[in-house]
Amino acid sequence: MSTTIKQLHKQSSVNHRTRDEENPGSHHSTPPYSPKVIKHPRSLPRSIHYCFREQRLLFVLVGILIGSTFFILQPSLSHLGPPHPVTRGSFSISSDLSDSSSSSNPFSATDQPRYRPVARVPVQIGKRRRRIVVTGGAGFVGSHLVDKLIARGDDVIVIDNFFTGRRENVVHHFGNPRFELIRHDVVEPILLEVDQIYHLACPASPVHYKYNPIKTIKTNVMGTLNMLGLAKRIGARFLLTSTSEVYGDPLEHPQKETYWGHVNPIGVRSCYDEGKRTAETLAMDYHRGAGVEVRIARIFNTYGPRMCLDDGRVVSNFVAQAIRKQPLTVYGDGLQTRSFQYVSDLVDGLVALMEGEHVGPFNLGNPGEFTMLELAEVVKETIDPSARIEFKANTADDPHKRKPDITKAKELLNWEPKISLREGLPRMVSNFRSRILNEDEDKGL
Repeated sequence: MSTTIKQLHKQSSVNHRTRDEENPGSHHSTPPYSPKVIKHPRSLPRSIHYCFREQRLLFVLVGILIGSTFFILQPSLSHLGPPHPVTRGSFSISSDLSDSSSSSNPFSATDQPRYRPVARVPVQIGKRRRRIVVTGGAGFVGSHLVDKLIARGDDVIVIDNFFTGRRENVVHHFGNPRFELIRHDVVEPILLEVDQIYHLACPASPVHYKYNPIKTIKTNVMGTLNMLGLAKRIGARFLLTSTSEVYGDPLEHPQKETYWGHVNPIGVRSCYDEGKRTAETLAMDYHRGAGVEVRIARIFNTYGPRMCLDDGRVVSNFVAQAIRKQPLTVYGDGLQTRSFQYVSDLVDGLVALMEGEHVGPFNLGNPGEFTMLELAEVVKETIDPSARIEFKANTADDPHKRKPDITKAKELLNWEPKISLREGLPRMVSNFRSRILNEDEDKGL
């Protein structure tokens, strides 16, 4: 018996040694902690079981049913409530009257206009102020346009690089929260959020656009391209101020918008003439191809306060020379003709074009035609009858005749100039006198 017990003990020891050899890293002592059991994501069957347990799904469906019933019955319940109190002055005519507009008496006893109360709208919400950008807004025409837009309550952003524009032209708007001035060259892109774009940026007098012809044509092409791209991105209406120079030295007189022009493409004035023609092409291509709302104005000779004193244009030349007691310079024989419109008439035409629904182009000018000699006589009568006239050789590519046909603008824009040359010239003379006097005082004269 004892022999059998010894054999069993010996066999048990052998088994323990065998397990220790198979697991050499194991010890008989209990490990200090048990590793955390990793919970596996709940399987789909378990998730379904969770939804059905304790009737959770039933409560969700009941909630959806109650909410749907409330929204379905809400319109019917609104009719059961008391009628809305009608206040004085809170009526608007129902649009249902449009069906009866064809009858001879839409307001007969059997078909009286129905009224419905409307909510009162705060003044600031009822009429949203428009944000308008004016490129070249510190220039002669641009500054007068800014005055009109500010006066009617718009927010105006002026973009100008001050090549021909002057800060003094818009200084009276400084401090106005609805006015903003940005010094920027339109040849470079700019990002703004506006409703309308008046694109006036470009030197317009021969002295200025001939000074740097490459810059002039870049302004006409790249500047217009950038502003049209901006109009396309933000959905703004775009107005291009083109020029009567697109007609060149015309073979048609007076010039209608249908006339294609007679322009020298390689002359000294081509940077301006052909630049504006290209700008018109870009505007129409953006209109046809990209759906941009464009307006095109062809501006004829314009005069008025804030013109540059020595910009080479005939009216400013004559007025400045007469005030300074200098001879009036007439180029050529003085028989070439021009038409002169006062700046306020032009501004009215630009706004009418922008607010209208016609693309154009539209001639904006005064059809009153004067020779250079006749203009010189009017300036002498206004400023100094003793002023003398001095003749010089004519400049290259100078047009012989220039007179707009404004029939289209009269019919479609209801616009025509109101101020005659003899009425507008004294206003310009008064402005020029004060500026020339200030210049003389600065020079110590």
